Amino acid sequence: MSDPYASSAPYIDPLIAGFWHGVSPALTAELESLSALSGPVVDLGAGSGRGVRAVASALPGVPVVAVEPSPAMRTALLARLVDAPPLRDTVTVVAADAQTYAFPRSPRAVMAMNVLGHLTPGQRRRLWARIAERLEPGGVLLVNNQQPHTPVAVPPARGGAFRVGEQDYEGWVQAEPSGEQRLTWRMTYRTLRDGRCVSETTADYEWWTVTDDELRAEWAEHRLTSRTAGEGGTAFHVVGHSGGPLP
Repeated sequence: MSDPYASSAPYIDPLIAGFWHGVSPALTAELESLSALSGPVVDLGAGSGRGVRAVASALPGVPVVAVEPSPAMRTALLARLVDAPPLRDTVTVVAADAQTYAFPRSPRAVMAMNVLGHLTPGQRRRLWARIAERLEPGGVLLVNNQQPHTPVAVPPARGGAFRVGEQDYEGWVQAEPSGEQRLTWRMTYRTLRDGRCVSETTADYEWWTVTDDELRAEWAEHRLTSRTAGEGGTAFHVVGHSGGPLP
């Protein structure tokens, strides 16, 4: 099976840094509130490990399971862990995806940031069922729902840029509807030197859309309730069992 992130992996970590900087305060607060629980934290779609680093900062010493199906992204993830001794001691990397991963008993949190659109509606519902069955009492699911929530065209826009040495790197995003609930995202990554493009690569991803109201209805099927944390483009849902600590 080919790795859909093989061509984009060199660019994703620095380009997504802004998202993690924005989400960090609210995410840290939610994770710190779980300090009295005993289970591990599961990071689904851990990517290059920025989320893992956030978990370890908020909950020092707590075991973390980093679940990542892409070999290219695991390369970046393992490099980050090896160079950070505290993470190296507490984080376990598992080569699996949200559908195939066997959850441990009683995780205190399951984090699924920037991965929801990879799941079909059926896969989402099966995932919620598995998480609801396994969560530690008082534990939560932390998940964001990226815009757009319906399949509409997204015009080309620069998604970020960074500079290394004498070269600049840019990421461009655009999308077109590809089904009743689907988008096809086209990601374009450019390397520039003295303002001139010296290389360019593209990657297309199928993405399933879902509204927040639809998600709440799906969670309710498993007696899960939610509230929103954070603001704007880095807002996310905090999902837990009905009657738990959620207000």
